Amino acid sequence: MKRIFLFGLTNIAVLVVLAVICSILGVDRYLTANGLNLEMLLVFAAIIGMGGAFISLLMSKWMAKHSVGAHVITQPSNAAESWLLATVGRLAESAGIGMPEVAIYDAPEMNAFATGASKHHALVAVSTGLLGSMQRDEVEGVLGHEITHIANGDMVTLTLVQGVVNTFVFFLARVLGHVVDQAVFHRDSRQQETGMGYFMTVIVLQIVLGFLATMVVCWFSRWREFHADAGGARLAGRNKMIAALQRLKRGQAPSTLPQNMAAMGITGARLSRLFMTHPPLDERIAALQKAA
Repeated sequence: MKRIFLFGLTNIAVLVVLAVICSILGVDRYLTANGLNLEMLLVFAAIIGMGGAFISLLMSKWMAKHSVGAHVITQPSNAAESWLLATVGRLAESAGIGMPEVAIYDAPEMNAFATGASKHHALVAVSTGLLGSMQRDEVEGVLGHEITHIANGDMVTLTLVQGVVNTFVFFLARVLGHVVDQAVFHRDSRQQETGMGYFMTVIVLQIVLGFLATMVVCWFSRWREFHADAGGARLAGRNKMIAALQRLKRGQAPSTLPQNMAAMGITGARLSRLFMTHPPLDERIAALQKAA
């Protein structure tokens, strides 16, 4: 989850910066001069959308290290770090990828993530909570899962999906903004300057469409988690992968909502599943057991 959250956060920040730059340079006014130029708008939306996603990808490793305060292991200082480096190296070799950077970050929850722009320049980070709460076989299952994300190129594929989503959000927000500007605010399509209705509508629609587009990215993430689990089972062993997921399930914090309110909470609502980056642990465990 942390991998997707950090990538999404970076993507939003990059898009905001690009949108501000476009506004300062008068790009919207240019695209809507003498009517809306759909072909040029689509090309420009693709440049902004895909460009923003790939800039986020290139920044992902740096962003991940600094946002969680990860300490990259360059020289092991204890037996645990030596084992961690050796295990990641062995799994990476088995998966046919370059040795990723290995980092530890201070956090009580059991968590780990992998990120990076390519298979041979990636980062695997694990929390102190995971190392302290799991047996080594279970940690190996988690590491196999994260190495599989790298080997499958999931970050690059996620970037492509996010780029396409960004493109359509950028494009549709401006098309609908132009329509609203003319229909509601009665502006002549031949006018050179766009009205306040256009800018207000574009801002609102980018938020709304971006919210809906998040469901697409989350669906892709959930789908890839099953593949990463299967790859982790191949690299580390099916029993280790299942044991890791079962340990994660036992370590989940129970809901703090009263029972009669649980259905109203986001974790108890069906809508919440659309925004989950990971499938429920029970489903992931069942998929591995069924495959066995």
